[in-house]
Amino acid sequence: MAIALCVPALLINLGLLALIDDESIRALVALEMKLSGNYIVPTLHGAFYYNKPPLYNWLLLLFFELSGSVNEWTARIPTVLFLMGYAGTVFYFFRRHFSFHIAFLNAFFLITCGRILFYDSMLGLIDTCFSWVVFTSFMVLYHQGERQNWGRLFLLTYLLTAVGFMMKGLPAVVFQGISLLTWLAYKRQFMRLFSWQHIASGLLFLAIVGSYYWAYAQYHALDEVFYNLFNESSKRTVVQFGWGETLLHFFSFPFEMIYHFLPWTVMVIYFFKKGSWDRIRQHPFIVFNLLIFIANILIYWTSPQVYARYLLMFIPLIFSSFLYLHEWHREEKTWQYKAIHYLLLAFCVVSLIGAFVPPFWDRLAIVPQRWLKSLVLGFSLLALTLVYWRWASMRLLTAILVFLVFRIGFNWFVLPDRVREDFGSLCRESSLEMGAQFAAYPLYVHPVSFPLMQTTNSFYLTKARGQIIEKAPPDIPKDAYYIIAPQAIPRVPYEKKGEFMVRHGKYPCDIGILIPEN
Repeated sequence: MAIALCVPALLINLGLLALIDDESIRALVALEMKLSGNYIVPTLHGAFYYNKPPLYNWLLLLFFELSGSVNEWTARIPTVLFLMGYAGTVFYFFRRHFSFHIAFLNAFFLITCGRILFYDSMLGLIDTCFSWVVFTSFMVLYHQGERQNWGRLFLLTYLLTAVGFMMKGLPAVVFQGISLLTWLAYKRQFMRLFSWQHIASGLLFLAIVGSYYWAYAQYHALDEVFYNLFNESSKRTVVQFGWGETLLHFFSFPFEMIYHFLPWTVMVIYFFKKGSWDRIRQHPFIVFNLLIFIANILIYWTSPQVYARYLLMFIPLIFSSFLYLHEWHREEKTWQYKAIHYLLLAFCVVSLIGAFVPPFWDRLAIVPQRWLKSLVLGFSLLALTLVYWRWASMRLLTAILVFLVFRIGFNWFVLPDRVREDFGSLCRESSLEMGAQFAAYPLYVHPVSFPLMQTTNSFYLTKARGQIIEKAPPDIPKDAYYIIAPQAIPRVPYEKKGEFMVRHGKYPCDIGILIPEN
């Protein structure tokens, strides 16, 4: 039932909201590849885009081509598929060590934690796919190492690192290095780093990545590319933010992580029982998960600017330790277990009550068949709440079903209301309108306005025009139309022909013709 519920929970109204900034970057780079025919060198507004290698853009472009359309849904459906693949991978590896039930729970803890269920699964971002790749590398490291298959261990993890690098750059290499060093040191196999298998696998990684950059060098010099790759990896660290913000982040980070991945991260209280750590040490796989989690999370713990989506590859690692301790706490009927139980029960009850609110809330009158939808949600949640109360052994699975049903209600009622109130909707509509209106005319971004151009607008303008909108060259054509931010160039005379709204700042950008100075 949980798998079946994922279909409506993850797909209903998936393409309703306008793209946010980072989504627009991925989609615009892929769209410009399609329009230019250049699949090697990523561009934004026709200018070189250095921040990320192109693999994820290639994947997006594949979905654009398969679907025959470029829109919010086709930009986001890859995330849903990658999430299900990620969950399937979690189940596959954890089933080797635990029962079907526990492995299934861990896979669905990933899907139903708050950050993923109500944010990342709804957006066309790179992080879910990248996290899937990195997590798979962690699992290969453990399972091949336990079998003493060192050649296969190095080969597969470096291949996965190459895939990760081609998506997001240096973070993939950092995860590989930290994880290898940590686990080999723990297993007292550190000298394996000097084996021919490790050296050959490292050279294979360099050959794969180097082949791409050799092709890239045929179009553009590499110095700025590598500078930006290193800068992307260091700009959120103490180097940029200083010690004050770093120390503040160090103390707040654990609480932020618990918040983002609720409700399952509340199970951290399971660690606060005498004998918990001794019990963990009895299970080598759980020890591995926690070691890799701690070794890698330190990077983010000491980096002031961290987004929760950067941590998705670590979540099944820590969730596995929670589930491992959960059975013990349930058998002992500890206060920690009772606290988790009543917290989840409270959510079931609140969700049940909330399911019957929409028919009586005038604001939600825009939702078609709201009475029917409310009754479906209400009676479904009533049945699940009764199951949760009666069958203790099925409580976690039942809670997962409640969260999925809750997400369906979120899709039905919250998203239509949000799209009505979201300023991004106006940005999308006005950009599509202007892009279509000026599709037959040469259109550039004025150089002075270029830093204020936002990628959400850029994507919709480019989509409507079917042409790349470049930054105007130094010898500005006099007969062209220009995108102009009035506050950026107040002294440049121009005749306004149209405008579109910009999300951040909520100011309009004009489209106009420059008036020659006398």
